Amino acid sequence: MLTSTYVHVRGIDAKSERSLWEQGALSWRDFLGDPKRFVTEKADIAKIEKSVTASVKALDRGVHQYFANRLPRREHWRAFPEFRDSLVYLDVETEGSFREDTITMVGLYDGVAYMPFIKGENLVEFPDAISMYSTVVTFFGSGFDLPMLAREFPSIELDQLHIDLCPTMRRLGYRGGLKSIERQFGIERSTETRGLTGRDAVILWRQYLRGRDSALDTLVQYNKEDVVNLERLMEATYSDLRLMVMG
Repeated sequence: MLTSTYVHVRGIDAKSERSLWEQGALSWRDFLGDPKRFVTEKADIAKIEKSVTASVKALDRGVHQYFANRLPRREHWRAFPEFRDSLVYLDVETEGSFREDTITMVGLYDGVAYMPFIKGENLVEFPDAISMYSTVVTFFGSGFDLPMLAREFPSIELDQLHIDLCPTMRRLGYRGGLKSIERQFGIERSTETRGLTGRDAVILWRQYLRGRDSALDTLVQYNKEDVVNLERLMEATYSDLRLMVMG
């Protein structure tokens, strides 16, 4: 989908992009094959050609920042296949209310391995770990996870593409929290975590601090399922949105 995208080009909106598709520019290669045969109302073809050429070079070099800075945030999902090899699913657990809480753990899942970063153990290693990825996938990360990370790590540089599945899936008609949407996809939680919520995650951390080591094991398992289950939702969301957008 990324190589069929033009909305990151200045002057190209969704209507102009669709016009280019209808004229036969279904990919950057199609467009660059003969740019002069295409017509747009709001952008100069020469400028589009320059931007598309730069996009091809950026993708070839894996420069995710180019697309993170130019794509509208709600369209970052389009880059999913192209940057999947350096993509990570992320979820943050905290101590309590937003004004007072601090991060207790961050879970990352790259499609192969799950990596927990736990306060008092290895949480300080998180900034180096996240810097290895081009794309971050969350559920409501724009409203919670990323602001929390920015507050916990003031010098962190989160320059990745960010696919927030909460508003992205809303475009497909899905409402509710992560657990509710998981059930709509037939995703079952383990017996250890079934029915647990974010509030329970706070309680588990407090129990761990009081000496109950098994509570941390349950919290880690809960966080792991949060991030691992995002992969299936991301795959379905990409397929369905691509069909909806391109028709």
